[in-house]
Amino acid sequence: MSQVIYPGTFDPITYGHLDLIERAVRIFNHLVIAVGINPQKRPLFSVGERVDMIRELTRSYPEVEITRSTGLTVHYAQQRGIYTIIRSLRSATEYELELATAVANRQQDPRVETVYLMPSEKYTYLSSTIVREIAQFGGDLTPFVPPLVAEKLQAKFLLKTSDRRQK
Repeated sequence: MSQVIYPGTFDPITYGHLDLIERAVRIFNHLVIAVGINPQKRPLFSVGERVDMIRELTRSYPEVEITRSTGLTVHYAQQRGIYTIIRSLRSATEYELELATAVANRQQDPRVETVYLMPSEKYTYLSSTIVREIAQFGGDLTPFVPPLVAEKLQAKFLLKTSDRRQK
């Protein structure tokens, strides 16, 4: 059985992530979405909220498994016995960072292969960072995230705004 890990923060999951998931399930029999807990990042959503959103949005894919992961993706891959990692390549700038990560992963474990998938053209410059900024300032999220995610983003920023007003 061909298995692959798709690691990421997914804060929040976007149509770009979902596009990559759809591409991956056409190629691999089993896709593990590893929702990362990175202490260097301050995510808007808790890991539980991110896992729940992804689970809801991928429930029509029986070949998809959603998990949490901490530490190095290569170590998580070793624990799972999965030696293929998929990543998205959206730009030349991203290529440099991804290449460095793939080389470091291979130095940690030579069995690990990284497979790069390019998103659909309309998602090439879409990122969770851009989505959070649009949501923060009340912009239209329709082209970027599913309605479930848009609602959660709007609620999160409404809560943050009311918290600021109370202080």
